[in-house]
Amino acid sequence: MNQKMSDLIVIGSGPAGLAAAIKAKESGIDTVIVMERGERLGGLLHQCIHNGFGLHYFGKDLTGPEFIHYFIKKALDLNVEIKLNTMVTSLSHEDGIQRVIAQNSWEGVIEYTSKAVILSMGCREKTRGALHIPGTRPAGILTAGTAQRFINLDGVMPGNEVLILGSGDIGMIMARRMTLEGAHVKAVVEILPYCGGLARNEIQCLRDFDIPLLLSHTVTEIHGRHRVEGVTIAKVDKDFQPIPGTAQHIKCDTLLLSVGLIPENELSRMAGIELDRLTGGPIVDDSMETNIDGIFACGNVVQVHELVDNVCLESEIAGVSAAKYILEGGKTTDSGFIRLIAGADIRYVVPQKITKQKEVTLYMRVKRPDENVVLKVGDDIYERRLFFVRPSEMIVAKLSLDHTMKIKNGTEELNVSIVGLPA
Repeated sequence: MNQKMSDLIVIGSGPAGLAAAIKAKESGIDTVIVMERGERLGGLLHQCIHNGFGLHYFGKDLTGPEFIHYFIKKALDLNVEIKLNTMVTSLSHEDGIQRVIAQNSWEGVIEYTSKAVILSMGCREKTRGALHIPGTRPAGILTAGTAQRFINLDGVMPGNEVLILGSGDIGMIMARRMTLEGAHVKAVVEILPYCGGLARNEIQCLRDFDIPLLLSHTVTEIHGRHRVEGVTIAKVDKDFQPIPGTAQHIKCDTLLLSVGLIPENELSRMAGIELDRLTGGPIVDDSMETNIDGIFACGNVVQVHELVDNVCLESEIAGVSAAKYILEGGKTTDSGFIRLIAGADIRYVVPQKITKQKEVTLYMRVKRPDENVVLKVGDDIYERRLFFVRPSEMIVAKLSLDHTMKIKNGTEELNVSIVGLPA
């Protein structure tokens, strides 16, 4: 087995991995290696040819390829070492050293030791297997992201009469995309009583194209032997169970699934990293460090973002923090932290812990849509009025912590909650 060394290894070359690698390199780290199992840098942004990227990060309205081009060029200009078609198969930690085993076709199996690792493997789409939809197993059932790749990169039309299950952003964007390519999108069916994606996508991709959005509905059966011939949908009750007498048959040849994303954390589990059951990603502190010294995580592997701008901003913190960890010779002996607690109507908060940072950015999601509310952190740390909140849209809060707040080895807690205003 080949053995090599590096200061920092970044696993994954999407916007998260590249943003982190760039910041680490700019912070003074000599050898930064980005390992990517695919054949090109940039993750999935090459297939996202629609606009809407970069509004927060660049102040420009860009397509996915335009957005990621900046990060690819910057990484190459900084001489970040890139290893494409390289699969990481093992990650472990011993005596302050990270051990990464990877393999590719020209080097075989390589064992790397490094001072720090940044996890940026992104996320994957849920498939039919995760939904347990009854019916046959014909062709024509695919995830919205797969359909996006077929059309935008391969020039292949996956179907003509289309039903989309799930109102995630990719699903709504593909409803518009397939309509523009000449397909007939019958409806977008959503099991929740509210839209699962950004409000702007609901307007620009569905309403502007007169595509029906059927809330509190789901697919109860798939029909067809060799190819999808239709589906049965039904209205659901508050427990998401089909209501008798509401079933209807919709004829279609394609069923697209846009039912959620799952952070890719097989390597994280292998390394013994503690995961948050709500986000599906590692529990991190405000430096984006996990419970394993020297292993950092960022982007969609930590929590699923709807805006790539926030992915990059979060990942830059991981890059700077990993560089600081390396340059200062490892973690300091002070292990105190403040634990953030998801309170009333808050589903989760990232980071889950605050160490000694004075400026902290919190990312969170609410449990349900609401209007005219106040976001509160602690009793008097932070307050902000919000006129409208929805689970699909991340809330970002930038805190300036009072220096008098004492960190007592994890005994201090801050409650993050949504409070309704009096009518």
